[in-house]
Amino acid sequence: QVQLAESGGGSVQSGGSLRLSCVASGVTYTSYSMAWFRQAPGKEREGVAGIDRYGNIMYADSAKGRFTISLDKAKNTLSLQMNSLKPDDTAMYYCAAGPWISAGGGFLLRFGEYRYWGQGAQVAVSS
Repeated sequence: QVQLAESGGGSVQSGGSLRLSCVASGVTYTSYSMAWFRQAPGKEREGVAGIDRYGNIMYADSAKGRFTISLDKAKNTLSLQMNSLKPDDTAMYYCAAGPWISAGGGFLLRFGEYRYWGQGAQVAVSS
């Protein structure tokens, strides 16, 4: 049974930083990929950053240069360091995990590829 629990959301001003964490249980890292998604009110859930079972990383264009995804397997924790935050980054952020998702072809950031989801962490960025 895979369980994911996010923490670290909050409110910051534009230009600020936040770090999200996702503690995972039941994940087999040799076969699972993990990712961060976000969903703003009235918008579809979108992939932000993902890491596959080989350590390959993919970022959405909106996250490149500002966000960093990392996975600490010893602590079973997926993290997302977010710098230079903008009001457009305001959303509910979700941790996701799924088996056999390849970094090739953009699958790593596709919503439908993931089987397990956390409850979400709210991020609000004010101008």
